[in-house]
Amino acid sequence: KIKKIMIVDDNDDVNLTFKIVLGELDRRLRVHSFSDPIDALQSFRPGKYDLIIIDILMPKMNGFELYDELRKLDSNVKICFLTAAKEIYYEAMIKEAFPELDVNYFLKKPIANEDLIKQVSELLELK
Repeated sequence: KIKKIMIVDDNDDVNLTFKIVLGELDRRLRVHSFSDPIDALQSFRPGKYDLIIIDILMPKMNGFELYDELRKLDSNVKICFLTAAKEIYYEAMIKEAFPELDVNYFLKKPIANEDLIKQVSELLELK
């Protein structure tokens, strides 16, 4: 079964890298990327994505705000936060604000391709 992933990061290089690494290396994955969180929210439809990966720090709308809006539309979709090493202090805030999130729901930039594939495969329960 094809799994659909939405990537939301204001850095086009990150979006392109994730799209190539995930989409090209595993034919079971379809990756849609957005550099604008507002565009991502407007394009979102409940049940369309199996996983959403959201950067925390973005202009217009931060990752926490986008998470809240997406949760209002679909309470079941898996959502993962993308943090840069220097933003690591946000993890404690996220865990406090969203206690239901597992530590696996954080991807740290930069991330090795193999680690990205491994973590996403685990989140999507791919064998």
